[in-house]
Amino acid sequence: MAEKKNEADAGKKARKKSSVLTVLATCWFAILSLIIIFPLFAGLLASFRPGKELIRRGLSIDLDISTMTLDNYIYLFSGNVDSQKYFMWFKNSLVLTFISVVGTLLICYLVAYGLSMYEYPLKNFLFFLVIATMMVPFEILILPLYREMITLKLIDTMAGVVLPGICGASTIFFFRQYMIGLPKELLDAGRIDGATEYGICFKIMLPITKPAFAAMSILCAMGAWNNVLWPMLVFRDASKFTLPIGLNTLLTPYGNNYDVLIAGSMFGIIPVFVVFLCFQKYFIGGMTVGAVKG
Repeated sequence: MAEKKNEADAGKKARKKSSVLTVLATCWFAILSLIIIFPLFAGLLASFRPGKELIRRGLSIDLDISTMTLDNYIYLFSGNVDSQKYFMWFKNSLVLTFISVVGTLLICYLVAYGLSMYEYPLKNFLFFLVIATMMVPFEILILPLYREMITLKLIDTMAGVVLPGICGASTIFFFRQYMIGLPKELLDAGRIDGATEYGICFKIMLPITKPAFAAMSILCAMGAWNNVLWPMLVFRDASKFTLPIGLNTLLTPYGNNYDVLIAGSMFGIIPVFVVFLCFQKYFIGGMTVGAVKG
């Protein structure tokens, strides 16, 4: 009887402790959510305010309906010169992001497949070299990469922007960690059925890695969509500017169109948000599994 009572008391204490931890974790994440949502909400409100109100109040969450207007979005979509530039920048960003994401996922998947599914000499050393590149800041690589693009005559081209980042070490690492936990018996089963190595790679193993593809699609799309520094160095023709570069041109020594800038920025969030909605059911699963495999 005493042992049962002690077990019951221990169970109650454990449940109570678990409930307290759950409440604390919920409060903590609620605070983090508010911190993250605040600038987005303030930016959304600012996009509906005239420029003079924005300069007077700055970014705030004061909801004053009397000062809110759709003029910024009407100006952005009304067909004037600036709006034509905006949609040109928007289209360039969409094309660049699509090419970057597709190319990055395909190449990184193939590299990670070779690092996880086959055994050969220097395999671990090659993987170490891949991880070592993550320790080098991109700012150090800018000058040699820029000289390389000049040598290859890829300045002011889409390829010059995409190629230097198309084989990301972090994406390779994620795919490798995900695939290293997959049963290698699938390869043997495919070979017994007469499938080629390419058939095994693309028809058997690739469908299994859909959660990893979904998670990395979101992260790669965000990186490509928000990339400013490298495209700004490579592109010279204003007709090839992406959305972040184009919006940056609205800030000049002769005047700053903060109202249009914020409205364009808020509208520019939509593509990444749509990508997340399309892949959200795979995102958490892919990130979790990829983090613990191996």
